[in-house]
Amino acid sequence: MDMNKQMLQQRKNLFLIGLLAIVLSAACSESSDHKQTAQQIKKPQGEVYLAPGSPKKAYVKTASLTPVQHPLLEPLAGKIIYNESMTSRVSSPVAGRVIAAPLALGTQVQVGSTLLELDSPDVADAEADFAKAQADLTLASHAFNRQQELYAGKAVSLKELEQAQDAFNNARSEVHRAQDRLKNLHISTRQSDGRFALRSTVSGTVVERNVNPGMEVRPDRDTPLFVVSDIKKLTLLMQVFEVNLGKVRLGQRLSVWVPAYPGETFPATVQYIGQVLDEQTRTVQVRCELPNPDGRLLPGMYATITVESDPDDKAIVIPLTAVFTEGDSDYVFVALDEDHFQQRPVDINLRLKDQAVVSSGLAAGDQLVTEGALMLRAEEEIDIENSKP
Repeated sequence: MDMNKQMLQQRKNLFLIGLLAIVLSAACSESSDHKQTAQQIKKPQGEVYLAPGSPKKAYVKTASLTPVQHPLLEPLAGKIIYNESMTSRVSSPVAGRVIAAPLALGTQVQVGSTLLELDSPDVADAEADFAKAQADLTLASHAFNRQQELYAGKAVSLKELEQAQDAFNNARSEVHRAQDRLKNLHISTRQSDGRFALRSTVSGTVVERNVNPGMEVRPDRDTPLFVVSDIKKLTLLMQVFEVNLGKVRLGQRLSVWVPAYPGETFPATVQYIGQVLDEQTRTVQVRCELPNPDGRLLPGMYATITVESDPDDKAIVIPLTAVFTEGDSDYVFVALDEDHFQQRPVDINLRLKDQAVVSSGLAAGDQLVTEGALMLRAEEEIDIENSKP
């Protein structure tokens, strides 16, 4: 009886020992699997994974990077004005009354085209002076010829001959003076009606008119009667700060846009860089040649100007919405695939209003996260917290 109880107790002990071994083995296996799983889900530092169906992906936008022409400066403000080399402000050199309808605004004219006609007492006086000078010259010429004949016959003295010659020379000079006056007014010496035709000195368009039919005009008038300009060739004025002056040079190409035509740019070229610095604004005035073949640009328009680099000077330009700063460094996110994003440090050598020029850290073809970088950074912090023991 005692022998049976002892054998039963031994079997029970062996069973308990075997059961404990199985439990310990299972526990070790579970711990090993847990460690292996933890190692499998551990993510590399600086990388973020989003689940395929994550609603956060709707806030992430990407764009493929392509090198573009290297911007040199923040866009500058400018103003379009007349090209002074192609512009004439026409005033009347004589007083008079307008006797015919002046040319209308917008009229195309050539050099020498008549803008208006005046009935001018000044012109009448000039014509009368020329006629009188001619008559005086004729009389002096006859007198001089007669004195020459008399002197040859010893009927007059040398002094009388010289006086006649002097009078003839003076009369001839007076004719030349009166003739030059008519020539300066573009009046024919055969004209004698007191009319004056005001003519254009350049080819172009009548862009301003400050005279009406029947109006009395004077040479000392403050405002010109007409402004004629070739508006197909305009000038663009811009102010460049002293610190940026070294980035602008003669012949440099510019891109210009105006509010009237959003999304459209117009080419311009640096023509003249001022030689005087404005001490109050610390700027230098720069004049640029602005072609206007279709006449859509108008003098007086304000413009925004981008100073361009050489055509072969390319750079990676990214929107500032893609950049976030931590400490003294700038970072962006790049999409490695649809759900996988990598944080990268970048070096920025020029910050513009809404763009940044990157010197290192990115390359052409990278899928840059243009929107949602801060959300990905927050997701990265959550992953770091969850991975801590």
